[in-house]
Amino acid sequence: MKNRKSIFSPLLFAFLFMGCTQPYPNWIHQESNLDMNESGTQSISEQARERRGEVVCITEPNDVLVLGQTLALTLMHNPELKVFSLETRAAQARRLQAGLWPNPEIDIEVENVGGTGELSGFDGAETTIQLSQLIELGGKSQKRKKVASFGEELADLDYQAKRLAIFSEAAGAFIEVLEAQEKCRLSDELLKLSEESFAVVQKRVTAGKDSPVEKSRASVALANTKMSHRQTRRNLEYTRRKLASFWGQSEPLFRHAAGHLDKVEPLSTLDNLTNQLKLNPEYLRADTEISKSRAILELEKAKAVGDITMGAGVRRFEETDDNAFVFGVSIPLGISDRNQGAKQEAIYNLAKSREAKKATWLKLKNEFDQAHQEFSNSYSQATSLKNEILPAAIEMFDAATKAYQAGKVDYLNVLDAQRTLFDVKNQYIERLAAYHTARTDIERFIGDQTQINILESEK
Repeated sequence: MKNRKSIFSPLLFAFLFMGCTQPYPNWIHQESNLDMNESGTQSISEQARERRGEVVCITEPNDVLVLGQTLALTLMHNPELKVFSLETRAAQARRLQAGLWPNPEIDIEVENVGGTGELSGFDGAETTIQLSQLIELGGKSQKRKKVASFGEELADLDYQAKRLAIFSEAAGAFIEVLEAQEKCRLSDELLKLSEESFAVVQKRVTAGKDSPVEKSRASVALANTKMSHRQTRRNLEYTRRKLASFWGQSEPLFRHAAGHLDKVEPLSTLDNLTNQLKLNPEYLRADTEISKSRAILELEKAKAVGDITMGAGVRRFEETDDNAFVFGVSIPLGISDRNQGAKQEAIYNLAKSREAKKATWLKLKNEFDQAHQEFSNSYSQATSLKNEILPAAIEMFDAATKAYQAGKVDYLNVLDAQRTLFDVKNQYIERLAAYHTARTDIERFIGDQTQINILESEK
């Protein structure tokens, strides 16, 4: 019995020795303190949330909604963003796994058992207990971890790109609500004016100053205005529901969106904005893809170096009641497989990544130029409508109204001037919305949406 116990003493020593050779990852110490920081400083998880721009807690207001709340609610509750956020965590887990050493293996082998004669039963048995460990050569573990770290960086860039895209879409939906609200206000104004005009025409017809035809014209104009007014109201409700869907709500709680839709400002020059285009996560991703491809090539080169397996253990001879140590080493011979195909593939993938970077730049540049063109057109049209066309339309409507009241023109001239005025006002609102939409697109391309707060308004 004493000899049997002695088998396990050297085995336990070998196991502990080989176990101590495995690196103990630093993240274990870090993670154990993630939520136990009592010094008043930020924990690692809080810092990570800040880097991703995550919001701790926010709820949809019941009254006035501003753009900042819109983006915060979207960031916190948008399902598409959650998918990409979880992918970044999965990439972190892959990086962790890539840095781990292979597990040691224990091999138990019993020979000369259950035979005949002297080898019957366990009398002539030879029991070998051996612990073996794969030793990776060529720095494979570090190279594998480096590849995985680039994968984590790519996942984070994907999250940033998706966040910018979702923010632009949410800001666009917010702009649509502002536009719909302004059109409703304009529609209310037009409806009130049409009702007042109809009342004036009705009095003039009753007094015999105008033909009954003028009353019919006013009646038709009022009916069309009411129909358009109902449609404008329905469109406002649709835009409100669309905006609320960005944070997973089917019905909005907010009553009114607040923002300066009529505030327009020029942007930096096209050259300055184009330089900032290289901050776009899509372009940064293409650059990181090249780095990852290089790291993969280095890993494939390292795989050409064969790994060795070392083992040590104890053998027990039942027949003589003796013990002995056993040692072994396994070395692969790189005769036919030297990882040639994988290395060649990595070389081609590196070249492909470089070409993909060029294609990404051209794609971003073309899309950015289109957005900048739309911005320039909208800015020019909005300022022209405000400073030139709108004042002229107001002046024409006021003159037509006074002329009609003086009996110099018929009501058809008033309707024409009224239609022109409100068409110009409606066009002005649309150009303002197009301006802000194009601006958010530009800010998405340059990877910066801090300027988007031009729409922000105090409650």
